Amino acid sequence: MAEGILVVSAVLIFFGVAFGVLRLMLGYTLVDRVAAVDLLTVVSISLIALDAHVAGRFIYLDVALVYGVLSFLAMLAVARYLERGF
Repeated sequence: MAEGILVVSAVLIFFGVAFGVLRLMLGYTLVDRVAAVDLLTVVSISLIALDAHVAGRFIYLDVALVYGVLSFLAMLAVARYLERGF
């Protein structure tokens, strides 16, 4: 049962990556591409968390948390730049 849940979550993460890359390539505006990059960072954080669970190395969750904070700060900087510049 638990392995089935892990497989389903891995498939959903794969679909998230596929749709994120598709939006990144087909994005009409810069805002679409920035949103796609943000989606890919969130999906990669979930991939790190899944890997931490499968490997039993919960120190990876700290890496995912730091990556999430840095991604949030980067998106704030990009949003500020797109709104009015530095």
